[in-house]
Amino acid sequence: MYGILGGTFDPPHIGHLALAATALEQLDLDVVRFVPARDPWQKTEIGVTEAHHRLAMTRLAAAESAGFVVDTIEMDRAGPTYTVDTVEAIDDRCVLILGADAAIGMPSWHRYEDLAAMVDVAVVERPGYDMNEIDAVLASSVKVLHMPTIDLSGTEIRAHVAAGRSPRFLVPDAVVAYIVAAGLYADGSAP
Repeated sequence: MYGILGGTFDPPHIGHLALAATALEQLDLDVVRFVPARDPWQKTEIGVTEAHHRLAMTRLAAAESAGFVVDTIEMDRAGPTYTVDTVEAIDDRCVLILGADAAIGMPSWHRYEDLAAMVDVAVVERPGYDMNEIDAVLASSVKVLHMPTIDLSGTEIRAHVAAGRSPRFLVPDAVVAYIVAAGLYADGSAP
């Protein structure tokens, strides 16, 4: 069995890696597939860093563990990225790995009821979210992942770099090197 951890990964950070490692261990998965979104439909108004940069950074981050792989299925597809389309294309039962914030928002996702029927869902607890409410929203059995809270977001990391600070210890060292070499986020113009 494998897990899918999708996202914008702008940039991929230690919270993503910790979540993937937790899912790998607690769900006894064979592998966690990082699936970067080419055109994340819920972020069209804020914009995202170019897809090739996000893919390269995700590959560098996933190299941190033999249990992590990068799946380019959404990068290879044009148009808005919908998780249900990805799962249909994979055509295999999997575990969708989510933070509580994403899980509570699932009813807003494209064809979410179809998606919920096709996958098992694993959710990491986060402060301020009631897991009973998430169970009710998803109307299915949710596997709860337990891990230390890592309150970190790509938005915060981009702002951190734009302010002239290093993202070291927030993202893997290889991703730090990529951000510096590509000049990402430094001028504050990137989302």
